[in-house]
Amino acid sequence: MHSSSELDVYLRLGDYDDEKPGLSTRMYLPFSETGGLEDIPAQQLPESVEELSLTKNNFPVIKGDAFAGLRVLRKLTLDGNNISSIRPFAFRGLNRLRELSIQHTPLPYIEKFSFAALQNVSVLLLANNKIRYVEGYSFAGTSNVNVILLSNNPLLTIRSHAFAGLTNVNNLIFPSGIRTIEQDAFDGLQHVGQLKLSYMDLFGLHAYTFRGLSHVHSIYIQESDLGVVQRNAFTGLVHVGRLNVLNNKIDLIERLYLRHENYIEVLRFHGNHVLEAPRQAKDVVLEVDTVSAVDNHFPCDCQAHNVLESDFARGNSVEFQRRNYCISPFEYNGKPMNVVDFDLVARCHDNVIQDNLGSGVIGVSRFSALLLIVFLFSTNFFR
Repeated sequence: MHSSSELDVYLRLGDYDDEKPGLSTRMYLPFSETGGLEDIPAQQLPESVEELSLTKNNFPVIKGDAFAGLRVLRKLTLDGNNISSIRPFAFRGLNRLRELSIQHTPLPYIEKFSFAALQNVSVLLLANNKIRYVEGYSFAGTSNVNVILLSNNPLLTIRSHAFAGLTNVNNLIFPSGIRTIEQDAFDGLQHVGQLKLSYMDLFGLHAYTFRGLSHVHSIYIQESDLGVVQRNAFTGLVHVGRLNVLNNKIDLIERLYLRHENYIEVLRFHGNHVLEAPRQAKDVVLEVDTVSAVDNHFPCDCQAHNVLESDFARGNSVEFQRRNYCISPFEYNGKPMNVVDFDLVARCHDNVIQDNLGSGVIGVSRFSALLLIVFLFSTNFFR
């Protein structure tokens, strides 16, 4: 019976094919049971190791080139260790590595270049750690990864250039609770199957958030509080199959431009609650092959004209009103937009204040004058 903190080394020896299965042996290298490994014993391991599991040990740092010499290593498990730092190029030279798991550790952040130069890794599991942010260029030069899993981390910030130099990733999955995505956070990230951002609590989707992100099959921005979608948030995003903006709360859309040069095939804008519409209809320009905007909630006061005349409606205001809902005024909340006669609702730029969707329109200048008179009387101006 071996301690759970022992070093498990799996060796596969000899050539093998369908007729001759290769010899497979497991070798146990016991160490002190009082504290576990204090360092990674890479130099003490045979170069023929293909699977290595180091779990529940007490080494706080994975140094650069920590596994140098283990050139045929295919699976590396480092779960449950007391890891607080992964230094640049920690896994350099592991050209045959296919699975890397670092989970259930106190790792507080991903350092610059710590996962650089990994090639053809099928699975990179970084879940269930204490990762609060990802530094720039952490994955530089890494390519051909099936899954990068960051779920169940207290990840608050995605820093600028965090994924620069990372290419050919099938699935990049983030945890919930992200508070800030810095400008150019995805710059240099290319050829992605699915990029999923969900359950975020943002102050805003900043300008140039997605600049430099290219060749993505599907982007999911969903189930989040996006705050203010700032102008130029999607500027520089190119070659996207499907951009999915689903079931979010949006305080304000300052401007949403998806131009021809973005090369976006499909925009699915579904189930969002937009508290404040764009200031003008021309602030939403969707030069996208296919636009689907349904089950959203928009203001049904004077702002509604800006929505109905924007590219969200794609020239079919009747169908758009049938398939979307009101978020305000209160008495219309949750009702289809087509229950409102917008011909009776004045436009915001007509400089009017509305009462009950246009049923009692009071000119701003007259209303302001009335307020001034009340104020003067309250201060005994005419005494």
